[in-house]
Amino acid sequence: MREPRTNLIALAASAAMLSLVSVLLTLPATAQSNNSNYMFLLASGFLCDPGDSSTCPATVKANAGDSFEMSGAGTFDAQNKSVKAAGTFTHKSPNGNVLETGVWTANELVSFDSYGVAPSALPRLGVAFGPVMMPRRMPMARGPMPTGGLAVFRILLLPMSGRSTTAVLQVNCALGDVPRERSVEGIRLTLERSNSEYSEEINGRVMFLAMQPEARVPSKAPEQDAAPKASEPPHN
Repeated sequence: MREPRTNLIALAASAAMLSLVSVLLTLPATAQSNNSNYMFLLASGFLCDPGDSSTCPATVKANAGDSFEMSGAGTFDAQNKSVKAAGTFTHKSPNGNVLETGVWTANELVSFDSYGVAPSALPRLGVAFGPVMMPRRMPMARGPMPTGGLAVFRILLLPMSGRSTTAVLQVNCALGDVPRERSVEGIRLTLERSNSEYSEEINGRVMFLAMQPEARVPSKAPEQDAAPKASEPPHN
């Protein structure tokens, strides 16, 4: 009886990983085509530091002591509220035992509040997607622009066993003009079925990347061939 459920979770896990891989591999190309307003990384990709366990995954804890560890990636449009995102999660007890693990998918962008751009964030992480400024008097952003903000998603948690549940995921990137009350980077999670709140951000890096349209230099009008000079009369 569990085989269909297992297959469903396996497919969802594959979709989550494909989503993450596609986002990481197509960052520069997407920035050029401007297919979406924003990309975001949740404790994944270049945000992770193998020598620093506090970067990935993103961890949030409830008052009862149990916690969720999450990672993922996706894209969203802040105007029409569309989102395509997926990732993985692990639910742990207060003493660190794994209670459940599975994948999550985002099906709705509830809101996004931008804190503004932070162009120096990528160089600090050793990441470069190309120039972000043209010569003087010609500013442009040809690559993804790091942006701080708070995104609220409605997501579906699909555990390897047990019932799926909907939740509200808050992703906070503390770059730009950050409000004092959201100065801690990380995630918060509310399980809608039980109304359980996980609001203590423990660790984890997140980042929004604003997709800037490619600046196009106006093409020059084709130069017309110069009129042939009249032949000079022969000199005697």
